[in-house]
Amino acid sequence: MIGIRAATERDLPAIEDIQQASPEAAQWAVADYLHHDCLVAEAGAEIAGFLVCRNVAEDEREILNLAVHPRFRRQKIGRLLLEAVCNRNPANYFLEVRASNKVARAFYGVMGFTDVGIRSQYYENPPESGIVMKRSSCYRHKCQETARGQV
Repeated sequence: MIGIRAATERDLPAIEDIQQASPEAAQWAVADYLHHDCLVAEAGAEIAGFLVCRNVAEDEREILNLAVHPRFRRQKIGRLLLEAVCNRNPANYFLEVRASNKVARAFYGVMGFTDVGIRSQYYENPPESGIVMKRSSCYRHKCQETARGQV
């Protein structure tokens, strides 16, 4: 059973371990994640993965990082994290992914993201371009209007 919840300061060491075990993921300062919307996936007593995103406009959010510990991959944890954040915050979601990370790009494609641009030399260690991907979602006001039959 996997539980999704907001991250706390006590989760930071586990988040850092997951990030270090995931060199294909962005390598941000883990302490900064708590300044954003940060979710963790718990598998029993262990943190199995995390997702960090932020608002960039009223109906636009950016996923800063999503990583699952290698021991827990292929168990739909990334999907659960992504669905949790998108369901809680309907918006247009953007992210960057390494051009060479075909597994992540395929995952995001299945989750409804499409390629919308390239950021040349976006990543370091090693230097690499980032593919900008977008997932359109219903805006809060449009979802409410649709529910009332106004759209």
